[in-house]
Amino acid sequence: MEGRMDARRLYDALDAQRGARGMSWRQLADESGVSPSLLSRMGNGHRPDLDGFIALVQWLGSPAEAFMVWPDGQERSRDEPALETQLALLLRAREDLSEADKDYLLEIVGATMRRIKVDRQER
Repeated sequence: MEGRMDARRLYDALDAQRGARGMSWRQLADESGVSPSLLSRMGNGHRPDLDGFIALVQWLGSPAEAFMVWPDGQERSRDEPALETQLALLLRAREDLSEADKDYLLEIVGATMRRIKVDRQER
């Protein structure tokens, strides 16, 4: 079975992020590296090409899987990465933090997660 991209879900996510950042669609297009006409076509229900999809997903900072659906209507379950892994990916992608700041925040996250694990075991 093959999965398909949910173009409406992607467009809605783009619109939400665009609105949260106070951007126009043209600004989103410029920043993400796609054409304004691609975003307009998506607004009319068309799917982006692969390069456009990749650029938009990267701009959102979301995994591509978040916009996939499967023919049988069921989302494919997979083991979700540990919270520490997800946070590390987010922090490492930040350009507004120095490497030392990223390392420090990851140490705090690690210590917090270890404490939560101990607390859960003590219950």
